[in-house]
Amino acid sequence: MNIRLTESRCVVIKIGSALLVDPAEAALRHAWLKTVCDDIARLRRGGTQVVVVSSGAIALARFRLGLIGRRLRLDEKQAAASVGQIELAQAWSLALAAHDLTAAQMLLTPEDTEDRERHLNARATLRTLLSLGCVPVINENDAIATSEIRFGDNDRLAARVAQMIGADTLVLLSDIDGLYTADPRRDPGAVHIPVVETLTDSIMEMGGAPPPGYSSGGMHTKLLAAQIATRAGTRMAIASGLGDHPVSALVETGRCTWFLASDDAGSARKRWIVGSLGSRGRLTIDDGAVSALRRGSSLLPAGVCLVEGRFDPGDLVTIVDREGREIARGLSAYDCTEARRIAGHRSGEISSCLGHDGPDELIHRDDLVLLH
Repeated sequence: MNIRLTESRCVVIKIGSALLVDPAEAALRHAWLKTVCDDIARLRRGGTQVVVVSSGAIALARFRLGLIGRRLRLDEKQAAASVGQIELAQAWSLALAAHDLTAAQMLLTPEDTEDRERHLNARATLRTLLSLGCVPVINENDAIATSEIRFGDNDRLAARVAQMIGADTLVLLSDIDGLYTADPRRDPGAVHIPVVETLTDSIMEMGGAPPPGYSSGGMHTKLLAAQIATRAGTRMAIASGLGDHPVSALVETGRCTWFLASDDAGSARKRWIVGSLGSRGRLTIDDGAVSALRRGSSLLPAGVCLVEGRFDPGDLVTIVDREGREIARGLSAYDCTEARRIAGHRSGEISSCLGHDGPDELIHRDDLVLLH
């Protein structure tokens, strides 16, 4: 399959700490970064917009602050991020300026992508920066993110950014040149997979634990990123970033694993719903409701067997069948208390259950995305 990166309209490139920071020299790999910016300039000259998602702030500050060789407390991670982000942003700014490209720093938390209004604001900012010819350089805002409210890896952050701006391509640069049937570092018989058309359960099981060191990712998080990106209509590549000019190497050799985008990504609103990282609640539905959803219907209260979680109107909830398989995601029209009261009842009984009128649907089909 011939997929040409240079034909992309907009590319998001994710770069992890393990590539950007040299642990032996305790410093940022400036020479390597220069070659990456050479590649970005090459894409820009070809008319492709580029967004970078870059890790490395905490890893850089570990050395400067003497925090090497032990697990960091949350407050130490936040302090390290505050120190390291300055050096990281400066490095990107100088390397891109050598090509007359303007870097723009943007720090995001999950709330900026999962809250719909903040998502739209962030999207507007990114699109404006791109229209002005900038190269946005994005990282998680680890200086304020808590352990409970954070992405924890920039693979999924990159996928959410790609979905947010409608990028057609996401590239995850890694220490491996794609997905294998097993870990090639442990199994010499592992076979490289050049193209993944559908993210089946067997493909997802190929993801392993995060590698040791400064990276918080691993193949598992990359496959989760692939789910987010491909469902949103963005193709994704996992490619090696170990050598110089890693993006040009991908263009020239094509060595990677491509994950093909879904043909039915839906509206921007539905792409946001399907790409959401978490939900506030869970609705278990009966077989009749499953069949109705697959025919394109809304979710009515009569088909709901169980309501779990705490959520308000407009919050994202997951919808599962009786076996616990996730069938769909959607935005609830009711809060969790009202949803429990009307579950199992016909729409005509809603007013008597609640004491006031309300929508006939627990989740309207315009606010619902079918997954299986």
